[in-house]
Amino acid sequence: MAKIQLSENDLKKLNSKRGLMALLTEETFNIKKALRYYNYEKKLRKLQVELIKLQFWAHDHNERIVIVFEGRDAAGKGGAIRRITERLNPRHFSIVALPRPTDEERTQWYFQRYLLQFPKAGDITFFDRSWYNRAVVEPVNGFCTEEEYKIFMNQVNDFERMITESGIRLVKIYMSISKEEQKLRFEEIKSDPLKQWKMSPVDEKAQELWDVYSLYKTKMFEKTNTKIAPWRIINADKKINARLQAIEHILKSIPYDKNRKV
Repeated sequence: MAKIQLSENDLKKLNSKRGLMALLTEETFNIKKALRYYNYEKKLRKLQVELIKLQFWAHDHNERIVIVFEGRDAAGKGGAIRRITERLNPRHFSIVALPRPTDEERTQWYFQRYLLQFPKAGDITFFDRSWYNRAVVEPVNGFCTEEEYKIFMNQVNDFERMITESGIRLVKIYMSISKEEQKLRFEEIKSDPLKQWKMSPVDEKAQELWDVYSLYKTKMFEKTNTKIAPWRIINADKKINARLQAIEHILKSIPYDKNRKV
C-alpha cells in the first residue's frame, strides 16, 4: 500500500469533528477524499454565511430575486439549490419545480404560470428548471409544436427585459455535464432505492437524444445569453466544485452588503 504524506495542517483537519465525520461516512477509508470533503464543507459554510447576508439585504431593501437553474438531467441542479438554501430563512425564499402544465395552463400565455411563482418584495425564488423548458426539453421530446418553440424564442428576451426593468434581479445558471458523467449518475440513481423516483421517462431517453439536446442548447445560448440576463455555465462533472461555483456566482451577481454582521 502506498504511503500518504500528510502535513501537520492535514492532520489537524482530519482530527477535527468535521474531518472525522468525513472519514467515517465513507464505506472505504479514503484520506484524500476526506480532506477534499473537509475543505469543501469549510468553504461551503463561509459561503452560506454570505448567502445569509444576501438574504438579509434582500429583505431589508425589498429586493426581488429570481435565480434560474437549468441543465441536463442529473446535472445536479437540485443538489446545488439545496446547499444554497439549507441555512436560509425559509420564510423568505421558495423553490419552484413545476410539473407538466394542466389543460387550463396550456390555454394561457406560456410565461404566465412562471410569473405566478415570482417573489414578493424581500424574497428570493429559485427555479429548478424554468420557462427554458420550452427552449430545450419540450422541442427535443415533442412536448411543443415548432410554432410554439419559435414564439417562445422570439419572446423570451423581451420577457426577461420586462422583468428586469421592473426591478427583479435575474440570475441564470446552467449546470453542464458530460455524456459519460450523466450515464454514471443515471446508473447510480437506478441502483439506489432512495433515488429511483428521480428517474423519469424523459431521463430514460436523455442519452439517446444527447446530440439533439446539444443542438437546442446551443441555440438557446446563442439567442438568450444577453447583457441584461447572461448565462453562467458551470462544469458540473464534479458536484462539490459546481455547488461552490454556483454560490460564488450568485454572490457576485447581487450587490448585497458584505460588511453586515450575522
